[in-house]
Amino acid sequence: MKNIIYILLLAVAGANCQTSHKALAKKTDYSFLTDSMNIGQQLEKYKLPGFSVVVFENYKIVYSKQFGVKSINSKEKIDQNTAFSTASISKPITALLCFMLEEKGLLNLDDPINPYLKRWHLPKSRFTDNSMPTWRQFLNHTAGASQDGFEDHYQGEAIPTLKQSLLGQIPRYDKEIEFLFAPGTGWQYSGGGYTIIQMALEDTFNKPMAELAKEYIFSPLGLKNTTMVQPNEKGFLTNVALVHDKDAKVIRTGLPITPQVAPSGMWSTPTDLAAIAIEMQNALRNKNNKVISHNVAKKVTAVTALKNAVGGWSYGWQKSFGYNNYDWFICNGSNTGVGGTVGATMTDGNGFAFLANGEKPNRFPVMSHTQKTILKLMDWNNKAADENIQEMPLSVKEKLIGSYDDFLYGLGVETKILERNNRLYVESMLLEHFKGKNDYELLYLKNGLFKIVDYPNLLKFEFNDAKAVSVTLIRDNMEAEIALIHKDKAAD
Repeated sequence: MKNIIYILLLAVAGANCQTSHKALAKKTDYSFLTDSMNIGQQLEKYKLPGFSVVVFENYKIVYSKQFGVKSINSKEKIDQNTAFSTASISKPITALLCFMLEEKGLLNLDDPINPYLKRWHLPKSRFTDNSMPTWRQFLNHTAGASQDGFEDHYQGEAIPTLKQSLLGQIPRYDKEIEFLFAPGTGWQYSGGGYTIIQMALEDTFNKPMAELAKEYIFSPLGLKNTTMVQPNEKGFLTNVALVHDKDAKVIRTGLPITPQVAPSGMWSTPTDLAAIAIEMQNALRNKNNKVISHNVAKKVTAVTALKNAVGGWSYGWQKSFGYNNYDWFICNGSNTGVGGTVGATMTDGNGFAFLANGEKPNRFPVMSHTQKTILKLMDWNNKAADENIQEMPLSVKEKLIGSYDDFLYGLGVETKILERNNRLYVESMLLEHFKGKNDYELLYLKNGLFKIVDYPNLLKFEFNDAKAVSVTLIRDNMEAEIALIHKDKAAD
């Protein structure tokens, strides 16, 4: 779950931004972002070697800036074409590839995946006796597969094969990948599941994963600085950022090799990640899209898992992020010594992408500060209609006020509902991450449902005589009921 918690917690460092960019500069001038983010000082403070960031608005990249060095040893500066290991940002690209292949009639994602495998087959399990997992279930983490993530390898080591990875003959695991529940009945983040997808793709098309991604996505989009080729293979990129540890020292060769390419082996730049996101956004509005179809974009970004799925998940994209009434599709990547995020609004073509070549304590504060600053200053605001809001009865308020185990994301963090100025607000360190402050109002709608400002799921509370006893998260046509665990003594 480390990658999942990461996207919600990046760090506790906040941005103290006071004014929107509309008061600072004209729309055509985004230089205020450089001054406000103050990345140079951030790099020095947290000993982060390098950082690259892109902002896009109205379906166009409007800001691109690079800071620091590719390697602390060479001091060669990062530029716009410098690629980083993107870790789990590989997953939505793998999912996109699968949906594009299905649209071309080359795959059926509702098929069981086992017949497509040649080098290895799914292990027997009581959970799959009556229901073999499909491609689609592996893509949205509902297949029930184990193996979260993987360790990187470096030149000179024995690089494990995909089969060895699935057999658990690699660092971190000492047994074969297994099933933890019946496919389709739960949600479990699984890099191992995406490794199975990689093997099935390669076995079916008789091509390496890197070649398939290049043929169907990277080349058609003109992405020259994005690849799934690994550092020990011919054709790897030459302009790359090396990974660094918490002491800002290069780790081994600085070039991590990831045989599990589909879940975590892509290299890219924020510029290329933004180009992919903008193409997806154009496809969602069915205008100016050149490679991704409207149908594929809708399918890939649709919420398909809600129960225990960290607020909502589609196919590779996390869908639990809201800001100023926008729905977002977002993905983070976090490997040893490197990581980043790409996030985009489902409408209006706004978003950001950034990558950093440092370990978690070095990059998390800088990334958190950057994200909060961008969201504050860009002032992207999708006005929500308020005619559906009604006054909340005092009796309902009294039953809701209290402290609970996290019912928004399922990550065990304390979540409070409290009253301020006759209004209810929800406080959580997970929500605080996005804005840098807790001002998420809990609104009561005329249909009896509740909405938290900037949280994408609607809520339906069930009460007994004294308190709320459960909440149902509602998103599109999906529902997930969660028992409320009260943490405050007064509610016990």
